[in-house]
Amino acid sequence: MALDLKEHFVKYEALVHMVDSVFERVKKEYPKEVFCRKKCSDCCYAIFDLTLIEALYLNDKFLKKFSGMEKNSLIEIADKTDRVLVKMKRNAYREVKNGAEQLEIVAKMSQERVRCPLLGKDDLCVMYEHRPITCRVYGIPTSTEGSSHICGRTNFKQGEPYPTLNMDKLYSQLQLFSVQLIKDINSEQIKMHEMLIPVSMAMITQFNEEYLGVKK
Repeated sequence: MALDLKEHFVKYEALVHMVDSVFERVKKEYPKEVFCRKKCSDCCYAIFDLTLIEALYLNDKFLKKFSGMEKNSLIEIADKTDRVLVKMKRNAYREVKNGAEQLEIVAKMSQERVRCPLLGKDDLCVMYEHRPITCRVYGIPTSTEGSSHICGRTNFKQGEPYPTLNMDKLYSQLQLFSVQLIKDINSEQIKMHEMLIPVSMAMITQFNEEYLGVKK
């Protein structure tokens, strides 16, 4: 990546550190409820997208960690995964156009399971140190748009009061990071911060100046 995004990545990492602290606090207070442990890969089959800042960060760390045949093998897996996700989203869009309730379609898609291209054959994440925020909070209660969510393997009980991480606030902060990034690189794509990017696409995309719309 030719662009120097170090300053933006430092801000993102500070948010990641805060999120990790919240997770550890909940885990300490509810040790019997939090199921997360080594090789528990339930969250690695969840479908979710990344904000622009997260996608750029993951891409940067991925390219710095892997090279040669190992990198090509992972990109090949990511490419296959991305095709599956595109097909699923296309079908979902078609159902909404045909009159299906959008919330119903979103709920249906949340039940789908697609293996993350970063999940190794040993059921360990090959980018664990730099995994996205969604992966980091999967094992504790979260809320999005007023709806609560818990991992199916936890011992948290739906409906009971627990410390709950508000994901909407996190997403807003990530969007603000993305907005500032687009502004600082002098991009012509002023709405690029609205992009939501799957992990697979973040791995295979070349986020160069042309792609990001940097003015000459």
